[in-house]
Amino acid sequence: MPENKKDSKSCGGKKKIMVAYGFIQLSSSFVSAIALAAIAFGFCSVKKESKVFNNCVTEIVDRGSANAEAVRYCNGGN
Repeated sequence: MPENKKDSKSCGGKKKIMVAYGFIQLSSSFVSAIALAAIAFGFCSVKKESKVFNNCVTEIVDRGSANAEAVRYCNGGN
């Protein structure tokens, strides 16, 4: 009668590597999400700044100046 012997191979090293790989993947996804959120908040401030600039140009044009003069004034010119 043949002996039923199971060869148990140690795969502890592979398991540790896979856990480390999963942790690195999760960490990089988290960092990417944080970076995308920072970019989105940056766009919000650009949008507000453009509204203020457009309001400035509209106000100067309503006073009777040309568009080019209004843009130069709102950019900080005299």
